[in-house]
Amino acid sequence: MSAIPTTTRTPRSAPPVTLLSALPFFNAVNRDFFNYIERSFSEYGDLFRIDMFGRPTFFVHHPDHLHELLVSRADDFQKNRDYTDPQRGLARFFGNGLLTSNGDFWKKQRKLVAPALHTRRIAAYAGIMVDETADMLDRWGEGGQFDIAHEMTQATLQIVSRALFSLDASDMSTDALRIGQIMSDIQEFVGATFTLESLLPTWIPTPRRQQEGTAKRDLDEIVYRIINNWRRAGQDRGDLLSMLLLARDDDDQPMTDQQARDEIVTMFLAGHETTANTLNWLWMLLAQHPEAERKLHDELDEVLAGAKPQLEDLRRLPYTERVVKEALRLYPPAFGFNREAIRDTSIGGYAIPAGADIQVVTWTTHRDARWWEDPLAFRPERFAPENESALKKYAYLPFGGGPRVCIGNSFALMEAQIMTALIASRFQLRLAPGQVVTPEPLLTLRPRGGQQMMVTPRVPAAQPEAAALVGAAGMPGA
Repeated sequence: MSAIPTTTRTPRSAPPVTLLSALPFFNAVNRDFFNYIERSFSEYGDLFRIDMFGRPTFFVHHPDHLHELLVSRADDFQKNRDYTDPQRGLARFFGNGLLTSNGDFWKKQRKLVAPALHTRRIAAYAGIMVDETADMLDRWGEGGQFDIAHEMTQATLQIVSRALFSLDASDMSTDALRIGQIMSDIQEFVGATFTLESLLPTWIPTPRRQQEGTAKRDLDEIVYRIINNWRRAGQDRGDLLSMLLLARDDDDQPMTDQQARDEIVTMFLAGHETTANTLNWLWMLLAQHPEAERKLHDELDEVLAGAKPQLEDLRRLPYTERVVKEALRLYPPAFGFNREAIRDTSIGGYAIPAGADIQVVTWTTHRDARWWEDPLAFRPERFAPENESALKKYAYLPFGGGPRVCIGNSFALMEAQIMTALIASRFQLRLAPGQVVTPEPLLTLRPRGGQQMMVTPRVPAAQPEAAALVGAAGMPGA
């Protein structure tokens, strides 16, 4: 435990949220969450306080403060009730998995899960990512208008279904489709946090809570059935489920069905929604920045020359990686997270009492002009080695940081890079006429109402014969 400074400061406070002020507060937050947070930081400083129904809540923004929270004083904090409460928190869907657990149990589970996401293990999933993305592109055919948010979600759903469960995703099994729909529903349920309904006692059976109950029962039925089927066969199929169920703790004990269920559901969300939304924003940004898109195409044409990317190609595609990282900076799918102080402590010299909530919105830190030159500009070059090494520490946290950094970050980055390389090699994407894309901050950051884009086939510059054929067919190049 870190020592508490003998002298601490009192942060500035925003007006408290009470039963009387809840409605205007909820309206302001729901109308434009990020604008509300940015204005609050501008008015009250890098660390400010709001008493939420009598509970002290501190909003933290400065990278140095985030380093204290996540690293140097990490033992003073844990996941808060927004995660752990089985009635109102994420635990009502995800149980006691890595996303929602704390303390020694979390450490034990992290140790058990880590081998399933080791670099050597996830490398085996690269072929799945390529195959499923290629199938999607074959379906796109000669192009047209698509809801890219739907397309990315379906593709990542198929990838995670095969990688996690070895489900036959070629025709998208009923189980995979239902899990995908439940994950989408959970986004909506979590997005209903800032509503007057959320203040009602949990025993009141509102329509939304009844829908939540149905989704939870369906999710449990599917996942437990998959676990039971695996236990009957007892065969290592090379998927994440096999790794989890074969793992043993320090006492040579396997995971219980409940533990396995919670981790599988957590990984399904992490490997599905987050990557899909990373790609949604990436395609929008490339459509708005043709020079960056041209550099990406040039790299892909030179390195791949029309071939499908393989895992070993990724190290030869540095600009592709930078495009992904810059998209994650401007539109981080995991745009924020929470903690709770488990003892009296401090951050940045400000006193934090035991029991206080800590709210972090990485969106604002990622867009702060103090840490990023021209912060709203899309500049993948920020992540060239010579520039990335000079970045302010903890000003970039797309996967969190410290001991609880996202355990699936390597899987997510590999998936995003492979899908970006393959899609951009074969197609160019442009926003459909009149399409306005608005961020919707739910459990992850997704485009509100979908993302209609025009998809046009392209031919790598290194393939002149193919370009001539496409031109003769009346496609681009004619």
